[in-house]
Formats: sequence, structure tokens, C-alpha cells
Amino acid sequence: MKDQITVYERPTCTKCREMDRFLRESGVDFSKVNYYIEPLSKQKLTELIKKMKLNPRDLLRKSEPIYRELGLAKGVFSDAEIISLMVEHPDLMQRPIVERGNKAILGRPTENVKALL
Repeated sequence: MKDQITVYERPTCTKCREMDRFLRESGVDFSKVNYYIEPLSKQKLTELIKKMKLNPRDLLRKSEPIYRELGLAKGVFSDAEIISLMVEHPDLMQRPIVERGNKAILGRPTENVKALL
């Protein structure tokens, strides 16, 4: 599989740093996107969610204050609304997300990425 690997991350995130270290130690060529500096579009986030075969709600970080402030625990939000909120508030998104070709995976735990290598 020759597709480029892209890691969507927040560099200060412990799991993102673990992913960086794991891929480097594995000799894998990859690029990184800090989605706090280069925000994901709704279209890109929707594409990644589909590639991961997850529901948007599965990607939410429930421990974040913004999750509680927005009342996301209540099931009244559509998938499109959840995606829009994650784009607007990137703290809501689980990370890192690792993409390769037509597949993507949530890199929590780091070992999950082995399926893409």
C-alpha cells in the first residue's frame, strides 16, 4: 500500500506525540496536520468519519468542558450538527486521526494504526 499516511493531530496531545514516536520508530513516512492551525472543513471531517466507519458522536471527547457547555450529552443533535460543532470547536474531536488512502483510524490506542501499515 503506497498511499501517503496523514496524521491529524494536536501536537501538545500525549496520544498524538505517542503516534508520532510510534510511526518514526516504525520507519513510516508520514505527514502531519495540526488541525488547530489548519482547521478541518466539514467535508474533510465527514470524509474521515466515513473512512473510520464511525458515527460522528463516537468521535466526541466527552471530558471536554465545551462538550458539557454545548449540552452534547443530550441526543438531540444530528450528525451534521455534531460535525459542524467539531469543526468549530476542535477540542471536541478525539485524536489523533490517521488516514491512508480510503481508510482512516482513530489512533487511540496507538496500536490501532497497525491496521493501516
